[in-house]
Amino acid sequence: MEPLAAKIRPKSLEEFVGQEDLVGEGKPLRVAVEEKHLFSFVLWGPPGTGKTTLARIYAKSLNADYHELSAVSAGKDDIRKIIDKSGGLFGPKILFLDEIHRFNKAQQDFLLPYVESGALTLIGATTENPSFEVIPALLSRMRVFVLHELTEEEIISIISRTGEKMSREV
Repeated sequence: MEPLAAKIRPKSLEEFVGQEDLVGEGKPLRVAVEEKHLFSFVLWGPPGTGKTTLARIYAKSLNADYHELSAVSAGKDDIRKIIDKSGGLFGPKILFLDEIHRFNKAQQDFLLPYVESGALTLIGATTENPSFEVIPALLSRMRVFVLHELTEEEIISIISRTGEKMSREV
């Protein structure tokens, strides 16, 4: 049985609620999804603002070979396995690294040549200011998108949509 969070998670920008300054008409992430622009970026914001969901929507739009790791438990070997895995058949190789701020300098340095060469497109997610937590060489090769806490109206909209989805399944 699929967990509730997975069932209600938005699968497209049309279903996504909030962050209009990033995903609204003509805004940077919407344009990137619509025009299939491939680039590395950091999603910086509080928990529950859509960082993981936006990364998944972006990767899906590019038909990417998509991988998710948590910097809390992952290391160089995990990244090496992803990079060494033959790719190209499923579009670009994208790594979503949750809590990128938890990677130390050596681990971040390890990512640099792969991001630089385009062998890996990196999407980092963090609740911490990336200017202080991501090494300058890596950060200079990524765009930073700031996510804001959801408004009360946005939360109500999400709850309402969840209720509608769940009632259709019963």
